Amino acid sequence: MMVFKKFFLLSFFWSFVMLSQEINCRVSLSYSSVPSANREMFNSMRQSINEFMNTTKWTNDVFSNEERIDCTILIRINQQISTDEFSGTISVQSSRPIFRSTYNSPVINLVDEQFRFKYVEFEPLEFNENTHMSNLTSVLAYYAYIIIGLDYDSFALNGGDKYFMKAQKIVNNAQNDNNASGWKSFEGSKNRYWLVENLLNPDFENMRSSFFSYHREGMDNFTEKPDLVRETIANALIRLLDVYNQRPKSYLIQVFFDSKTDEIVNVFSQGTLMEANQLVNVLTRMSPKNADKWQKILTTN
Repeated sequence: MMVFKKFFLLSFFWSFVMLSQEINCRVSLSYSSVPSANREMFNSMRQSINEFMNTTKWTNDVFSNEERIDCTILIRINQQISTDEFSGTISVQSSRPIFRSTYNSPVINLVDEQFRFKYVEFEPLEFNENTHMSNLTSVLAYYAYIIIGLDYDSFALNGGDKYFMKAQKIVNNAQNDNNASGWKSFEGSKNRYWLVENLLNPDFENMRSSFFSYHREGMDNFTEKPDLVRETIANALIRLLDVYNQRPKSYLIQVFFDSKTDEIVNVFSQGTLMEANQLVNVLTRMSPKNADKWQKILTTN
């Protein structure tokens, strides 16, 4: 009886832990560029990263299994520098469900090309938000907070502030790591430093309010009021022009359109929009590389 009771309590404890996690992260690892790769070690690496992302408690909130944030991380190892040091890229994607539908809306889709880290097989991955313990866990934790912060921002105005500040703290802690890149302002205009700087900078308040309006006032009502929602989303996108005019080369604007372009085109691919020409002109100005895609909006309006 006592054994059964202990087993029940242990099972309940682990069920609660699993239900309280915030993210549902699928981790993939590619190492085809590494000659004579140690498959067992790389499999162990993927499993360690998977456990780190999915079992770490990132917030004080309790999530049901259905509420966990769906995300994917793909790490491509381009070079094994030494026995325990690697360099490559990390791709990060996340999405959030749209009310009254089975559709998941993409929230972030980026590739971080400045990823160098150490990994020792069988050593636990440890993270402390007050210090830079390793570049691997700092980068993973940084993106966990960015994913959570953006998800919260899509449901409540400025709802992600707390998590963006945690991500910024990770950036600050990593400043003295000379073996890692992507953390410093002078290492490029599109890196981890600038992403969270943009998210917390007052210059981007309009962008974050538009991000909230796009999702909560727009996409979440699409099933019931598609024509009205198109106007709401169009207005949210047009408001981004004020931010673009202030910071035209900002990383956050690029990340937004890298994540949302296909969805925006699909939203306006049917139905009508009163200001279709204005919207297409604004979108083309802010994201000229997608000009051909933006033109598709005009063919349906």
